[in-house]
Amino acid sequence: MDYWNDLAEVPSGYGPSVVTLGNFDGVHRGHQQVLAKLVETAARHSASAVAISFDPHPAQVHRPHSAPQQIMGLADRVAALEETGIDGLLMMEYTLELAADTPEEFVRKVFVETLGVCAVVIGHDVRFGKDNSGDLTTMQELGEQFGFAVDVIEEYGADQPDAPDVLHGGRRCSSSWVREALAEGDVTTAAQVLGRLHRVRGEVVHGDARGRELGFPTANLSPDASGMIPADGVYAGWLIDGAGMRWPAAISVGSNPTFEGASRRVEAHVIDRPKESAGDFDLYGQQVVVEFVQRLRGMVAYTGPEALVTQMQLDVDQSRALLSTE
Repeated sequence: MDYWNDLAEVPSGYGPSVVTLGNFDGVHRGHQQVLAKLVETAARHSASAVAISFDPHPAQVHRPHSAPQQIMGLADRVAALEETGIDGLLMMEYTLELAADTPEEFVRKVFVETLGVCAVVIGHDVRFGKDNSGDLTTMQELGEQFGFAVDVIEEYGADQPDAPDVLHGGRRCSSSWVREALAEGDVTTAAQVLGRLHRVRGEVVHGDARGRELGFPTANLSPDASGMIPADGVYAGWLIDGAGMRWPAAISVGSNPTFEGASRRVEAHVIDRPKESAGDFDLYGQQVVVEFVQRLRGMVAYTGPEALVTQMQLDVDQSRALLSTE
């Protein structure tokens, strides 16, 4: 996949291309359907399939104090977009200057002059240009003006062959639904809407070593880890280490109330972890990924270490049993 951060990086004379645009936060099933249609349409036109996205999220520029938390970090968003089979990704820096472009200016500059567009694939609710004044009708009018086709795709819904049960209530796939589920700790629903397990990525850093003292050593993710952290609680999931190895894990999210912790953190205990010839399994300094499969319980303050250890063993046993069927 070609990857560009700026219009100037796109080779002169690029095209023909079939284009779509969006924030694609989470790259959920709805996004995946649009991108699959993009690839299919591009093949039909013997053109390149190009997605246009933005970083930072426009809401972070226009209303930073109330912008939604991002479901995934940039690296994971790029990787997920590449997995859809697109040929190119233009990740534009979102600025107030870019936001001031009228719909016509944006389409002419980006679609026509830079990418050599021959067709556009979009959903019914597309918005673009200054003050989000451009919509589907605007795009169709610009298509007539500049000579490109506009292919409108239906929303991903329960009628899709692979649609999970959660979609049978009629709600459309959306990034806001994923955020809502994660905020409630419902990583199962989030995974169904995403079409994959939700993940958080970060560097393993030294913690207070309390887990090791209790017999459950954990990999503590740095506070600047990327990806939306689900609600406090204990989860069954996976840890993917820096070498790409995938380990079953019991994951704790919260501030460790039994010991009156103050800072919120993500800690993953690798179940039945291996012993290295040079000592214990060591992940310090590695960039790892933590994937969430199912929430086991909420975060509770126990009466002391013994009660906590008993519960932690139950958490590990439950995680082991659950993940053995994955």
